[in-house]
Amino acid sequence: MKTISIDDLSSLSSQAEQSPRKRMNRNLHSELSDPIQRLAIAMEPDTYIRPHRHLNSWELLTPLRGRFVVLTFDDDGVVIGRAVLGEGVCVVETPVATWHAVLSLDTGGVIFEVKHGPYAPFKEEDFASWSPSADDDAQKELMHWFRDAEVGQRWPGCGVR
Repeated sequence: MKTISIDDLSSLSSQAEQSPRKRMNRNLHSELSDPIQRLAIAMEPDTYIRPHRHLNSWELLTPLRGRFVVLTFDDDGVVIGRAVLGEGVCVVETPVATWHAVLSLDTGGVIFEVKHGPYAPFKEEDFASWSPSADDDAQKELMHWFRDAEVGQRWPGCGVR
């Protein structure tokens, strides 16, 4: 039996706080080649999850601790779905090939993710072309916008990319 304890969540959150990317994961799957990937991800509010998509998998998210904004977008960066996990919503499943992003609202937040494997590193085409890269300071503005973005809205910085 595999488990994740409350102490494990606290340890993972501490590691995320110390990490330059402000997130850390603990895999439940044994191998990166496993057909189903299952992992807890500690995410601090200042970690940037760039809008991306998985061309061969849906993605299921549920909060273990804290709240998370989950946004889905059309190809032009218009918000087509919004949920706040841990605040009225318990599970979100993002369909295959749907642009999406996640923002942690709380320090010490941990989310659980399930998706098809095997693990494959992101390629540039997996990221929304209208979104700033992780080393672009505009990502901070986008993350701030994520907090209150509503369906039908488009990030004002979309046209700048």
